[in-house]
Amino acid sequence: MKQPLIEVKNLKKYFPIKNGFLNRNVSNVKAVDGLDFTIYKGETLGLVGESGCGKSTTGRTILQLLEPTDGEVIYERKNLVEMNKKDLRKARRDLQMVFQDPYASLDPRLTVRSIISEPLEIHGLYSNGERKKKVDELLDVVGLSSFHANRYAHEFSGGQRQRIGIARALALNPKLVVADEPVSALDVSIQSQVINLLQDLQEQFQLTYLFIAHDLSVVKHISDRIGVMYLGRIVELADKNKLFESPKHPYTKALLSAIPVPNPLIKKERIVLQGDVPNPANPPSGCTFHPRCSACMDICRKEKPAFREVDGQFVACHLYN
Repeated sequence: MKQPLIEVKNLKKYFPIKNGFLNRNVSNVKAVDGLDFTIYKGETLGLVGESGCGKSTTGRTILQLLEPTDGEVIYERKNLVEMNKKDLRKARRDLQMVFQDPYASLDPRLTVRSIISEPLEIHGLYSNGERKKKVDELLDVVGLSSFHANRYAHEFSGGQRQRIGIARALALNPKLVVADEPVSALDVSIQSQVINLLQDLQEQFQLTYLFIAHDLSVVKHISDRIGVMYLGRIVELADKNKLFESPKHPYTKALLSAIPVPNPLIKKERIVLQGDVPNPANPPSGCTFHPRCSACMDICRKEKPAFREVDGQFVACHLYN
């Protein structure tokens, strides 16, 4: 039986839009608008969708790097949202993040040794000598050498910087790692190396991943289950094989149709979505996808579809309600 590590319940994150002389809140950007899902121990849950759909905000809100507007994030039977600073600080040892841009996420003023040992110092772990040994071990684990420890971030390539970021995330022996598009800023030739490294580390350290990306082929390679986001909501969540073989939601079908097939003899029908992604500050009524959906019905314009299980897949669509 799979054991839940993180349970997300009705999670919302709204960013206020202020205007006028008194700087009043006139509206909200609904970046994350009521998410419900579970991340199980030892699995990789992939999160995909177009740019601006709320993937990265979801990851940061789960880790409490952004304060949620509403909802719960349950970790070890405790709600992270309601924790005081002291308890949240302790919980953060188990919840780490690998950021998207390895050029921006590493302090250029610090050596690699200082970058990786910083979490250990913050949490008061190990003596100076033990920290030095721990950093050397972590560098070796991610495919670098202790010889690199006294260099600065600008002296490394993008792939090496991302390895340093991964080593920093592993320093506190976390249980969950949120990987926010960890390979999107890297050359294609380096992406597979970093993906393989993440898979090896997962097996070695019994890690659980929330893997955020927009590249479906990458997500399929590393994930066990995949959630598809559209305008702040998850519209489909399923085992990766089920999702790719029999997608339910029209948006998922459109995304999958865009994946190129490496065979010129195979003609694949491309589903081209009409229009642009709606403004998250003023989302459409009912199903937010209805203005771009070829299967739109009257009920889609009026009622928000329930997120329910259909043939072992969770989908939010009136076609299955």
